[in-house]
Amino acid sequence: MRIRPYVALGTLAAALSFGSPALLASEAAQNVRNLLQQGQAERALAAADRLASANPRDAEARFLRAVALAELNRSAEAIAAFQKLTEDFPQLPEPYNNLAVLYAQQRDYDKARSALESAIRTHPSYATAHTNLADLYARLANDAYERALQLDDGRETRRSTAPRSTLALIRDLGPAASAPLVVASASTPVAAPPAAARPPAAQETPAPAQTAQAPAAPPPPAASAPAKPVEPAPAAAPAKPEPPVPAGTAPAQTTAAATPAQPAAPAAGDNAVETTVLSAVQAWADAWARQDVKAYFSHYDASFQVPGGRSRQAWEREREQRLNKPGKITVEVDSPQVSVNGDQASVRFLQRYRSVDFNASTMKTLDLVRRGNQWQITQERVGR
Repeated sequence: MRIRPYVALGTLAAALSFGSPALLASEAAQNVRNLLQQGQAERALAAADRLASANPRDAEARFLRAVALAELNRSAEAIAAFQKLTEDFPQLPEPYNNLAVLYAQQRDYDKARSALESAIRTHPSYATAHTNLADLYARLANDAYERALQLDDGRETRRSTAPRSTLALIRDLGPAASAPLVVASASTPVAAPPAAARPPAAQETPAPAQTAQAPAAPPPPAASAPAKPVEPAPAAAPAKPEPPVPAGTAPAQTTAAATPAQPAAPAAGDNAVETTVLSAVQAWADAWARQDVKAYFSHYDASFQVPGGRSRQAWEREREQRLNKPGKITVEVDSPQVSVNGDQASVRFLQRYRSVDFNASTMKTLDLVRRGNQWQITQERVGR
């Protein structure tokens, strides 16, 4: 059937005048985003409701509706909406991330961690989920450490007044949901170039073959009798035609390159300093485990920054009471990472604390300063 030109033009004009459904939906979604950015969550929710009702399978419309619910602190409804999105669109990481944020607000850290891990499984390169998971682990570590310090004497937990990091709520289904997948597929070709890099090695192989021909030229001068005693060395020439010999020459060059790298002698000095710093940290942990109050306090510098802004005297009095509590304790310094800069050093490690009625593992960082031959603690931080 032939379509008359004026009929086709009329159809096109109608489409342009009324707009395609996809275009209209995109404009409506942008309107919801604008309202959310302006802090008009009520109006954004009403607009998102209309958009989601008209397009029940539109993930973006439903996601924006859930975000509006979260902005209005209607957490139960927002959680239900994000949960349904994870069921209908399991490939999207943003709903998992926002579920984690809402769970964390309710202090349900197990569910928050599970949701973030799901986001990372669906989208390994999703940076926000990684950042939120790191913040969540730091929060868990801080809570565990507070319990170790403040429940050690049987008292009720005293919440830290230090500001907590807020997990990031995602407010849009950005292109990040698909872009990293393209990047991931592009990274596979990146691994291919090493295979392409192999041909140069193949080119090096013929070069040794030519060098093998070059030694073939020296045998003619071997006609001279005095030269013959020198030629026992060329007797090794039969080994040259073999490919392993050129390969052997290359390692010889690498070892030669490795030899200049041995100005690591100064690194030995650095290692000695790091060892001294680690010894100081271990001595501090041992004094704590022995409940030797005097030795424990001797590891803290006069400039030590007392946590929570308390006085040094109040802090020492509290620590002494806890150290003198009956019962054996152990303090382990696990996987330490040392950085030294002149007379300043920092040690980050996993602290494993065990007492009669409490066990905790948390990341800790100690900042130290060199005072003569001693390294003294100037700051003590928990978490990242």
